[in-house]
Amino acid sequence: MNKNSEMGLQATVFALVAAAFTTIYITQPVLPVLQAEFGVTEAKSSLTISIVILGISLANLPFGMIADRFPIRPVIGMGGLIIGLCGFFCAYTDRLTWLICARFVQGMFIPSLTTCLAAFLSRNLPNERLNVVMGAYVAATVAGGLGGRLLGGLIHPPLHWRYAFVTASCVLWTVTLIAFQYLNEPRPNHIREPDMDGFTGLLLRPPLIRMYGVAFGAFFVFSSVFNYLPFYLSSPRFNASTETITFLYLSYVVGIFIGPFSGRLSNRIGNGVSMSLGSIVFMISIGITLIPSIPIIAASLFGVCAGYFTIHSSASGLLNRSLRGSHGRANSLYVLFYYLGGYTGITISGHVYGRMGWLGVTVASEIMLLIPLIMGLVEMRKQKK
Repeated sequence: MNKNSEMGLQATVFALVAAAFTTIYITQPVLPVLQAEFGVTEAKSSLTISIVILGISLANLPFGMIADRFPIRPVIGMGGLIIGLCGFFCAYTDRLTWLICARFVQGMFIPSLTTCLAAFLSRNLPNERLNVVMGAYVAATVAGGLGGRLLGGLIHPPLHWRYAFVTASCVLWTVTLIAFQYLNEPRPNHIREPDMDGFTGLLLRPPLIRMYGVAFGAFFVFSSVFNYLPFYLSSPRFNASTETITFLYLSYVVGIFIGPFSGRLSNRIGNGVSMSLGSIVFMISIGITLIPSIPIIAASLFGVCAGYFTIHSSASGLLNRSLRGSHGRANSLYVLFYYLGGYTGITISGHVYGRMGWLGVTVASEIMLLIPLIMGLVEMRKQKK
């Protein structure tokens, strides 16, 4: 594949994944608006976000199986069509219950774009290109997460959040159509391979288990840090305003650039080395947040994001390089462990923060980051043999 084709593939992957992730977070900045408009509690309005995550979690493994049994292009086309239709329904419904139901359906079909795309890439790309393209994939999750929040809260005025759904659906349909035409499968993949592993078989393979552990541990820490940072910065020690805290989240943009870069870095120095370096940067940056200075904490968050996305990109690349079959199942398990890590991290760190404050969250994070650090060192030893 020539350079133009490679850039075209990276652009297609980036656009499709970013459009999918934009859908997930589109109501987050306007939750108070939804609460007031529909006359409900904070918890019920928040269901417009959490129900999407639930749908992704429930549908991820089934779509992993679908990705291993059927051609990917029709699955992506169907998923994009349904998610977009639900987006238009969200824009026009005047009942929150129906809005929540439509959001659940969107979550159920997002893996048709993300998990299935990852399976397609791992099945059809050589290892060197896979690292770089998976880096673009990781970067797109960041762009989509930010894009959804900006679309819902800034680009469209909050009182016109319905327009954000229309815009997101139109963008998603456009990108899905482009992806449907661009993602050509060189060989039929609807026939089940005789040596294809089921979920149990995959969970018995040490190289894959290591990457699932990395996904769990890294997102455990990343979710904890960004979920409890506002409480830390709004405490009497800093008294930071909401605007200041919001601007600190812009450090998340680092992931857009670090994803592709870490993919190329992994090709040069190895995925294990890249993962270990990312873990060390992550650990040092979290430790720096203990310094009681908002400018220093702001700088440290760029290191937090750089370390995290280096780990994530290296792990996803290494996972797919280890596969000879069951690409859809393996990637769906990775995403499952990823989200379990985030949920567990937020839950456990909440109790830790209540008892020990930010110091407790920092210590727990440093301990959990030993998982990707050790796994990276293990991979380095394997590469030397």
